[in-house]
Amino acid sequence: MRGGVYSSVARGAFRRYATYRAATVAGTVTNTVFGVILASTVLALWRARPGLGGYDAAQAVTYIWISQGLLVTVAVWGGGFQDDLQARFRSGDIAVDLYRPVDFQGWWLATDLGRAGYQLVTRGALPMLAGAVLFDLVLPGDPLVWAEFLLSVALAVLVSFGLRFLATLTGFWLHESEGVRAVMTVVSMFFSGMLLPLALFPGLLGELARLLPFSAMVQLPTDVLLQRRTGTALLGLYGFQLAWGAALLALGRAGQALAVRRVVVQGG
Repeated sequence: MRGGVYSSVARGAFRRYATYRAATVAGTVTNTVFGVILASTVLALWRARPGLGGYDAAQAVTYIWISQGLLVTVAVWGGGFQDDLQARFRSGDIAVDLYRPVDFQGWWLATDLGRAGYQLVTRGALPMLAGAVLFDLVLPGDPLVWAEFLLSVALAVLVSFGLRFLATLTGFWLHESEGVRAVMTVVSMFFSGMLLPLALFPGLLGELARLLPFSAMVQLPTDVLLQRRTGTALLGLYGFQLAWGAALLALGRAGQALAVRRVVVQGG
């Protein structure tokens, strides 16, 4: 029964985002334009420094387009359920959420999965398709590799949700989580591989970046599609994503339990 509730919540979130057609078109165009700018910049850089980070020019450009496709799907910039929850903190409607006969964390996870599914097939797939038309991308022809990529994307969304849920939980105490969310966005952009492949980070910074959960959001799914991880290395990649996803969900549940021990609703 509960599984049916969560699947209904996910489908409802998918349909909700599908109603914002103009925003989807505008966002897709924006992702595509930025993709062209970044890909052109990367091509110029790789002409000057061929083989940088172990990528050839075609792989580097492909990395840019994959990351553009993941930007909104994985919510590297935040948003999604966070905006809804923040509005409910301000209005006091959060009290209604806590009285629902479903798990609070599970409800919002289902909502985020529905959002991610819609963004994947629109602002994820369409910019990559435009990139494949405009540039010479290195994309696999094997459907199995695409299936492996989609599994990694699903785990990336799980990790992203875990991080964003923890950041948003601070609203229980602060009534306004914008500051914490802004810091999380900056850190996520830097350490996820959204700006540059983590292989370009020097020394200890690169090693630290690869150990943090943020790398599971962009760098690792991109590695899968570029086939930089195969065989047992691919299993290790999934294990890394799953371990961080489970740990973050557990931390979120612990934070939720602490937060609801005494809830002060905004406005009295």
